[in-house]
Amino acid sequence: MSGPHDFDFFHGEWEVRHRRRTDFLDPDSGWEEFWATSRCWSLFDGAANIDELDVPSQGWKGLTLRLYDRETEQWSLNWSSSRSGRLFPPVTGRFEGERGEFHGDDTHDGKEVRVRFVWSGISDITARWEQAFSVDGGETWVTNWVMDFGRASGTPAP
Repeated sequence: MSGPHDFDFFHGEWEVRHRRRTDFLDPDSGWEEFWATSRCWSLFDGAANIDELDVPSQGWKGLTLRLYDRETEQWSLNWSSSRSGRLFPPVTGRFEGERGEFHGDDTHDGKEVRVRFVWSGISDITARWEQAFSVDGGETWVTNWVMDFGRASGTPAP
């Protein structure tokens, strides 16, 4: 069951290996790889958090605000990039065991897309995030961005 401390594992500092498709909607497009750092801190006694992602090789930063809705027992994940300075439409969902799945609707290159975020591989020193888009209402998905997180110091956050 999902709860207000689902993202406690994510607090602290991380090194992040990104793999991102060159075309988010084309399953045959190539991948680009780059590194970043991330720092996450807790708010609302665990029921919210913010992380900032610094990607110097790409010249941008990103920010995620996560909020736990106690009534629906779901999280909303709200992303922004320094490139646009706007919030993208949120994805909502929950954790079932060790896996979190979150869905929402957005547009990409002028096309309506269903968005899926998946959190998995969670431990004290690792985590994995994946983004996939669907242009057919969730029948098929193209995974287009993967981030593998490792503790910057190799040890868990205090």
